[in-house]
Amino acid sequence: MMRKSSLTLFLLLLVSVPFLLLGTGSGRADDRQDRDNGRVKGPVKLLKTIQVPVSAVNGTAGALYSFDISFVDAATQTYYLADRSNKAVDVVNAKTDTFVTQIFPNNGRVPFAGFVPCSPAAGANDCAGPNGVVAAYPWLFVTDAPSRVLTFDLRTSPPTTVSEVFTKTGEKTRADELAYDPRDGLLLVINNASEPPFGTLIQVNKTTGALTVVKNIDFDAAHGVDATNGAEQPVWDPGTGKFYLSIPQIGPTASHGGVLRISTTGTVEATYPVELCSPAGLAVGPKQDLLVGCNTVFDTAGGLWTGNADRDINSAQPRYVILDAKTGDIDKILFGVGPGDEVWFNEGDGNYYTASSGSPLAPNAITPARLPVGTATVAPVNVSQGAAILGVIDAKSQKLLQLVPTLNVPAVATKHPAGTAHSVAANAGNNHVFVPLAANNAFPDCLKGCIAVYGRPSSEDDDE
Repeated sequence: MMRKSSLTLFLLLLVSVPFLLLGTGSGRADDRQDRDNGRVKGPVKLLKTIQVPVSAVNGTAGALYSFDISFVDAATQTYYLADRSNKAVDVVNAKTDTFVTQIFPNNGRVPFAGFVPCSPAAGANDCAGPNGVVAAYPWLFVTDAPSRVLTFDLRTSPPTTVSEVFTKTGEKTRADELAYDPRDGLLLVINNASEPPFGTLIQVNKTTGALTVVKNIDFDAAHGVDATNGAEQPVWDPGTGKFYLSIPQIGPTASHGGVLRISTTGTVEATYPVELCSPAGLAVGPKQDLLVGCNTVFDTAGGLWTGNADRDINSAQPRYVILDAKTGDIDKILFGVGPGDEVWFNEGDGNYYTASSGSPLAPNAITPARLPVGTATVAPVNVSQGAAILGVIDAKSQKLLQLVPTLNVPAVATKHPAGTAHSVAANAGNNHVFVPLAANNAFPDCLKGCIAVYGRPSSEDDDE
C-alpha cells in the first residue's frame, strides 16, 4: 500500500508540479504588473481629504476658493499649492498626506497679491497671486502679481524669501505659470494676461537662489506668434533640451491653437498646430511625448460649444491631445476628457492625470433647449458649478482609463470667486494624486476648502 500510494503521489506530483510552477510564475508576473511601489493597480478613487487652514489674511470669505497651479517635488515628496485665497503657498507632506505649513513672502518682501481684481477691470485672475510654483530643492520658485517671481530657501523654517525680480518694469498683470531647466539654471515665466502675452527667461544662481532677468519673449504677430488669447503652461523637456509652451489661440480663429518649441536662448524654433483644443496644460511624458490639456470644449460640428442648449444644438466633444515633442506630430486625440488646465505625468504608475477647469456636464448644459433654438442672447450663469473630473490616461498605450469625480464650485457675487478643480499633481513615490477643491459640503472635511487625495488603495486598506 505504501509503494502504491508513493507511486500515485509521485505521478500526481509529476503532473502537478509543472502547472504549479507555471501558476506561481504567472502569479508573480501578474503581481508585478498589478502593483506599483506597494500599491495595487486598479481604479483610482478618493483616499482622503486634507483640510487647508484659513490664514489670517484670507481674502475670499474665510475659505479656500481661489488657487492655481500645484507641484510635487519628487526628491522630497512634497506638494506645493499656489493658494490665492490665503495669500500663501500651501505645503503638504506627499508621503504621509499631511498638511505641513503655509509659506508667505518675508525678509522685507510684500505679501502675495491674493485674489484681487485688476484696475481697470480685466480677467478675474489677471492681477492675482500666487499663481505658479516649481520646486528644485533647496529652492522654491513662485510667481505673483504684479509680474513678480520669488525664490524661497526651503532649508529654513519658515522658508526665507531670498530673491525676487519683476519680469517687465511697469507690467501690472501677473506672472503666471513657469518651468525650470535645472541643467542651465533657467526659468521660463509666462505673463499670460499681458497684451501681448510674453515669456521671460530668468537665470537662477543655483548656489544662492538669486534671480536675474535675461530677456523677454513677445508672443505676437510681429515676433512670429500671433497669440490672441494669452499663453499658458510651459514645460522643460530634458530629452530635447527645449522649453515648450501652450498657446490657446493663434490668429483670429478660436479653433487654431498650438504648442511652441523654444530654445534656452529664447528663440521660438517651431510652432506645432493643435486644432479644436485651446491648449492650456502641458506635461512631458514617456518617449518625449507631450500631453496637451485642452481648455475649451468644441462641439461635434467643430464650433465653440456654448454650454447653453438654447444657443447650440450640437453636442460637446471635449478632447485632449498627445503629440511628439521632437516633430510636433499628433500621436493621439483622446475624446471625453476636459476642459482642463493643469496636467501631470506620474512616473510612478506611468499615467497622465488631468484636472477640470469646467465641465460639459454642468447643469446649464443638460437643460432642454427652449424653442426656437439659436435665439438666446445671453450665456448661461454659474458655468463653474457641478460635475468635474480627474482624468486618468495610460501614457504608454495612450488610452483613457478612468474619469473620477471632483467638484467645481460656482462664484457667489460679492463673497467669493468660483473655485474650479483645475489643478493636479502626483507623487511618484506612492502614486497619490492631489486635487485641491474649493470650500464645499460634498466632500468630507472640506467646508473651508481641502486638497483631495486620490489613488489606488492597498489591499489591506481596501474595504472591498
